[in-house]
Amino acid sequence: MSEAIWRRLAEKALGDAPLESLSHLTVEGLRIEPLYARSTADTALALRQQAGPWGVSQRVDHPQPDEANRLARLDLEGGANALTLVFAGGTAHGFGLPLDPDALATALQGIELDYISLRLDACANTQLAARLVAGLTTTRRLTSAALSVDIGLDPIGTLARTGLPAGGLSPRSLREFVEANRAAGLAGRTFLADGRPYHDAGAGEAQELAAVLATALAYLRRLEQAGFDRAAAARDIAFLLAADAVTFFTLAKFRALRRLWARIEELCGLAPQPLRLHAETSWRMMTRRAPWVNVMRVTAAVFAAGTGGADIITALPFTAALGLPEDRARRLARNTQLVLLDESHLAKVEDPAAGSGGLEALTDQLCLRAWDLFQEIEREGGVEASLFAGKFQARIAVVARKRAESHAALESAITGTSAFPDLDEKPVTLAAAVPWPQAARARLALPDARDAAPFEALRDRADALTDAMGCRPTIYLATLGPPAGHGPRATHAANFFAAAGIATVVGDIADYDGALPFVCVCGPDALYATALDETTVSGLRAAGAGRILLVGPPDPSNGSRPSGIDGFIGKDAPALRLLGESLDFFEPTRSGH
Repeated sequence: MSEAIWRRLAEKALGDAPLESLSHLTVEGLRIEPLYARSTADTALALRQQAGPWGVSQRVDHPQPDEANRLARLDLEGGANALTLVFAGGTAHGFGLPLDPDALATALQGIELDYISLRLDACANTQLAARLVAGLTTTRRLTSAALSVDIGLDPIGTLARTGLPAGGLSPRSLREFVEANRAAGLAGRTFLADGRPYHDAGAGEAQELAAVLATALAYLRRLEQAGFDRAAAARDIAFLLAADAVTFFTLAKFRALRRLWARIEELCGLAPQPLRLHAETSWRMMTRRAPWVNVMRVTAAVFAAGTGGADIITALPFTAALGLPEDRARRLARNTQLVLLDESHLAKVEDPAAGSGGLEALTDQLCLRAWDLFQEIEREGGVEASLFAGKFQARIAVVARKRAESHAALESAITGTSAFPDLDEKPVTLAAAVPWPQAARARLALPDARDAAPFEALRDRADALTDAMGCRPTIYLATLGPPAGHGPRATHAANFFAAAGIATVVGDIADYDGALPFVCVCGPDALYATALDETTVSGLRAAGAGRILLVGPPDPSNGSRPSGIDGFIGKDAPALRLLGESLDFFEPTRSGH
């Protein structure tokens, strides 16, 4: 089909709406078009550091070292070839290995460290964690081996996450730290430019890229000040980006980082080299309700990161937002990657997005926007100065607020939580449901919030009300006309209220008997105009309706709504607020309830 034919068909389908209505802007202002021509631009491919499949990493975060060892060995026997050692105080969301030499020795007992890759995740405790690993390798006499251990030192990320200075190393201390790690056989990268603190706070893709770029450049300068030549310093920095289920954006983000860092290297007088790029699936996208949907989210995220050129991917288990995952959840996270590699053969093609008009255009847009944001950070004195001044946090908050508003209005649906929720979902098995207390966060700390949290709070309120009342909060869906007319809006209302943990009962408006004091009217606009008047609404009130909502727009084109309607559920309705007010109605403190 030619573009001209597509345009004619699209214009016919749109009717009076212009073709431009198919375009839209992201929360960061990037423009997405409905159609792109094939790209013929000669752009660098987004290649992994080494040819072949990406590394499959599993988190080692169980606080009991012997259990952590059992799980890690299962992961490696089951096909993983890398481990992410998450220590207490790291980005474990409540769990992690104790910072103790005996605990680490137990957790890694029987694991051949010279055959796998490691990444340390200890936040402010990274230097201590590195010394523990170096001590273990020395005890095992592995110091002659070139062990692939990325230390994960990220004081700027710690500042962003906690709002507290992480305590940097002087140039001399940094050099001694690096040399000590090398003497212990730790041949990976010292620094990690980590995008997770910014992503988890709600940053857009371009903002995350800008933060990672500015962070990596700051570490490059630190290593040079410590006496390392520039080329060696660049090789001592690894990168980590969050991968979420917005597939094309995640894929383009990973491709864009390689281009952007190559530009930094060129400006620094270096020949661009393949960077070490880690991926971890997004914590922000994970949900506590309908957690099985997380399997699909993680799969989409791994697909995007893998095809975008990630070197090593860590997939969060689908129950991660609920607590410490047990064997089956970990196995599923591992096998998600293995299936994509060994059955879907995703790593067989180098940079499969190359030449795609849409993905190349999106990558280009992300590069341009991220570079502008990066330069803004540099003009503010660098990423640390921007964070200390609260400037970067403020810009992230603007984007995060737009995304939150989109979720709150149901413009961006969260499947299983704000869309198609299941009030009868079965609980999942966890190794531990209650995490350790989180580290203190200062005023300048970036927030750590999942997208689904506001809706999950409503479900928690509904569960508490269910326990208090002995039954689930329930609304009467008063229908007008035959099922063919009211069915779509009644179904929409049932799903709408279920997002807040509220059940519904469907019945004809004429059969309402007042047993359920909350009523939602569902019907076609044509019947609203002829069969829903002031008398009907007064009759519902007289029968016992304490609150009446209506599914449909508040200002129809075929007449006005009768008075007495308390709210409207529709395209432009403030969904999250309406759901909260609906639960307020059932609170026992309300008079008459």
